[in-house]
Amino acid sequence: MSDLTYPEAGGTQRTPLPPGYSHLHQEMPIGQGRAALAAAGEAVTTFRMHRAAGVGIRADGPCATPGLSIEVSLGIGPLRLRAPCRVVWTVAEEDRIGFAYGTLDGHPECGEEAFVVERRADDSVWFTVTAFSRPARLITRLGGPLVPVFQRHYARHCGRTLRRLTSGAG
Repeated sequence: MSDLTYPEAGGTQRTPLPPGYSHLHQEMPIGQGRAALAAAGEAVTTFRMHRAAGVGIRADGPCATPGLSIEVSLGIGPLRLRAPCRVVWTVAEEDRIGFAYGTLDGHPECGEEAFVVERRADDSVWFTVTAFSRPARLITRLGGPLVPVFQRHYARHCGRTLRRLTSGAG
């Protein structure tokens, strides 16, 4: 995956996150039990959560697999911000499901973002967004301190969307 715009591929799987970037770690409870985990995992890995959150997704396949190219977009018409990415890792374990994508040339940021659902020991299901990023284009450099605020808002919005999508499971 040498076309990624950063050298720390897979960095969202490790702690601490790579230095030299802004870091994001948001956790939100979304449900209880294996059915909620399965429903949330399916919504995350098929990009259904992203689409339901109002994000445009164009992908080379129906679900997240390592190497899959994705274009994430926000906005409308000429104001649409396009963000090319590539899936860098996936996880499909008994109690943990998700993936991370990394930025490609043309993305307004440089870094990686992971979306993972996990069933914990108390049977609660949590959604976690972990990311490291820094500006890669003028628009995000000009955004300065507003970019991390937007990223936190987006992570919480994804969590609320996922909770809504999985509310009938369980």
